Amino acid sequence: MDPIGFHAHDHSHCISDGIAVADAHCRANGLQFTPVRRRVLEILLQAHRAMGAYDLLDILRSEGLGSQPPIAYRALDFLVKNGFAHKIERLNAFVACSHPGDDHAPVFMICRTCNAVAEAPSQTSNGRLGAAAREAGFLIERTVMEAEGLCPKCQTDDAP
Repeated sequence: MDPIGFHAHDHSHCISDGIAVADAHCRANGLQFTPVRRRVLEILLQAHRAMGAYDLLDILRSEGLGSQPPIAYRALDFLVKNGFAHKIERLNAFVACSHPGDDHAPVFMICRTCNAVAEAPSQTSNGRLGAAAREAGFLIERTVMEAEGLCPKCQTDDAP
């Protein structure tokens, strides 16, 4: 798994692939991939940056897909629960999963200037955290690892 989020790539593929994976997962598991859920995922896939629920709600409202906060929050809860999106705790925002369908524990690199988010794989079970958990007899079920800094574009923009 390569980090995605800071480098140019064929954006149309990540959008169509992300929607296709979510659609197939929902069909296989008897879940409803409603128009609102689909549209929220599309928006997140298009943005490649962290977006708050109210940012998403503004877009949904302008497209006639709902105007009340529960609309966005329910869609986001569904997407996170099923591994199609991640919550970026530091920003209280959401980003589309760069590797939907893969069992992984991502690390998020968050640009403090533009809020771009790159997702990279981590090996928490093999690292220091995993060793500490094993020593304590603790089973890690979920981790959230976030690093804040400057993306390549913002580093260039800030250069003298």
